[in-house]
Order: sequence, then C-alpha cells, then structure tokens
Amino acid sequence: MSTMKRNALLGLCGAVLLSAVPVTTAVLAQDAKPELANKLDPNAKEIDEPVLKAAAAVKDEDGKYFDKDGHPTFHISNDGKKVDWYTYSGYRRYHAECHVCHGPDAMGSTYAPALKDSLKRLSYEEFYGILAGGKQEVNNTSNQVMPAFGDNKNVMCYANDLYVYLRARASGAWGRARPGEKEEKPEAAKKEEKECLGG
Repeated sequence: MSTMKRNALLGLCGAVLLSAVPVTTAVLAQDAKPELANKLDPNAKEIDEPVLKAAAAVKDEDGKYFDKDGHPTFHISNDGKKVDWYTYSGYRRYHAECHVCHGPDAMGSTYAPALKDSLKRLSYEEFYGILAGGKQEVNNTSNQVMPAFGDNKNVMCYANDLYVYLRARASGAWGRARPGEKEEKPEAAKKEEKECLGG
C-alpha cells in the first residue's frame, strides 16, 4: 500500500473514531438566555405583570374563580404550588386535545403558535370563538388552519378549563409543570360535566 493511501486511510479512521467519541456539554437553565429559560427549566416562570394583573381573581363561586370582568381565571395558592380545579382540568384537557399542534405546555411548535403567548392578547370571547369556530390565516408565507371544535364535547365541555389553564401560562403564574397539588373538584364542576357530556 502506498504511503499516500495509508495516510488517507489513517485520516479516515481517525475521523471515524473522533465522530464516535461522545461530546457532552452541560447547559444549565441559569446559563441560558432569559427568553429560553422557560424552555429549559420546567419550573421557570415568565411573569407578565399586565396579564397577571388583568387575570387576578376577585370572586369565587363554588371553586370557580373570576376576574374583575367576570371571566374565568385561575387561583394559585400555597406559595405557587397548588392550583384550582379548573386550572388542573385545563392542563389535562390541553395535553389530551391541544398539545399535538400547539406543543407541550402551550409552548408552540413549527405547526401552530404558542398559546401561552396568544392568550396575552386574546380576549375570553375571541378565544371561545376560535375554539368553537376555528380560524384560518392564509398569506404569502403560511397557511395556518385551526379546526373548529364546536361539535367536540371533549373540548367544548372543558373550554373554560382550557382558557383558565392557558391564562395561567400566559401570565406566568404557572410554569411548565403538571400541577401536583390541586383543589378538590367542586360539585358545580361535576354537575356541569355530567350535563355537558350527557351522562
């Protein structure tokens, strides 16, 4: 074998060996850019003060919380560890019905927008209308279609729960984590669910 072929073969073997050596780099959430912290640390919260203030619960009826405008909202207690029933239910429904397109924890995907950001600007009525009737945005760069869920009881019977959970995410009151502690399921929620699902 010629020297040139042997050197080429050795170089190729060296490259193969180097590519087989795993290279690891530790990336810690605290080292990341602030805008990426929520993506890396499941407990990180991106507080949006105006959204948080607008979503403040001022009234409680049978375990359901409302803001100053009478719209459903979240209630987080126990130093940020315990959620109301509807936030918990919304988390479950979101991850059963919505996360395939909108990403885990409402973080978005290449397919659909981050609902944690959309809920910063959408009103309750707009959210409900889009959920029930769908939405289509067609322009030169994209063709986004949100299907209508108005006839889907697995979604519409829990529309307020979804709104409450996404509102908690949008305000930063709840991070990227499954709620552990939760309030008991109110009797009103049991009754509404039974009536809506027809059981």
